[in-house]
Amino acid sequence: MIMKISLKEKKRKMPKRDKKEKNKNQSQSVLKKGDFVFAVGRRKTAVARVRLFKGKGEILVNDQPINEYFSNQQAELFYLKPFQVTDTLGKFHATIKVEGSGLSGQLGAVVHGLARALDKLDKEAYHTALKKNKLLTRDPRAKERRKVGQMGKARKKKQSPKR
Repeated sequence: MIMKISLKEKKRKMPKRDKKEKNKNQSQSVLKKGDFVFAVGRRKTAVARVRLFKGKGEILVNDQPINEYFSNQQAELFYLKPFQVTDTLGKFHATIKVEGSGLSGQLGAVVHGLARALDKLDKEAYHTALKKNKLLTRDPRAKERRKVGQMGKARKKKQSPKR
C-alpha cells in the first residue's frame, strides 16, 4: 500500500535550522598566504571591489599606488582611517578596482570597501570600532534627478517675466 504525503506534512517533518546555528558552523578564517577577503564598497555611483591580503601595507587602486591615484593629503587621511581605527596600519595589502562617479565618490567607495573587508576578516575584533566611526554605513547621498519642466538642474526654476 502506497501512502501519499501532502506538501504541508513534508514541511512539518523537515527539521528547522536556526540562523544562530548556521553561523556557529562557520569558523573564523585567518588569512594564509595567497588567501584574500573580498568586499564591495559603494558611494554615489562609484563601486569599489576590494581584495584584502595579509602583507606589507601596500594598496593599489586600478593598478596604481593609492597615493598616486588619490594625490592630496586629505584623501590620504580618509583612506587610511579604517586601518587606523582597527590598529592594522601596515599589516594588510589591498588591491582595489574602482569605477564610476568622480574622485570624491570613488574615495568614499574605497573607504567603505576597505572597512567592509576588515569587518569580514574579524567581526569580533573590528566591527564595533568600524561601526562607531561610521565606516560600515553606505553614504546614501547621491545626485538629485532633474525634474520635468525645469531648467537643466534638479531645483533650478524658469525665470518669470518682470512685467
